[in-house]
Amino acid sequence: MATAVELLPREYGYVVLVLVLYTFLNFWMAGKVGKARKMYKVPYPTLYASESDNKDAKVFNCVQRGHQNSLELMPLFFVLLLLGGLKHPCISAGLGLFYAVTRYFYFKGYSTGDPQNRLSVGKYGFLALLGHIVCTISFGVTLLLRG
Repeated sequence: MATAVELLPREYGYVVLVLVLYTFLNFWMAGKVGKARKMYKVPYPTLYASESDNKDAKVFNCVQRGHQNSLELMPLFFVLLLLGGLKHPCISAGLGLFYAVTRYFYFKGYSTGDPQNRLSVGKYGFLALLGHIVCTISFGVTLLLRG
């Protein structure tokens, strides 16, 4: 009986490594939020600073929102990456790497305190998600059509 590793395409390793890379990117963003909490004096468990109570609220909230948005999309990204990668591992890994790069720039831009800066490179991340959707649809159709 074959093990799961033997059944997966060899290139699926790229998919797994991209997932781990994104996990480290998430840890880095979380660390930046922690530093911003200290710098702008926003104690836990406050999620967002109040502009009436904190003169640096907008900047902190932009840092927090950049990470929060990445967290909101992370389950979708991971599922699409892992499923689409079963049939298209190299394409999915490439799209995943592209997505991670765009999320880095999304976060860096947002963290400036000007929400518009998140879109310079960050807006292209949705193209990667669209590519992942196509790869996952292809995988699903292949499963349905196999004889």
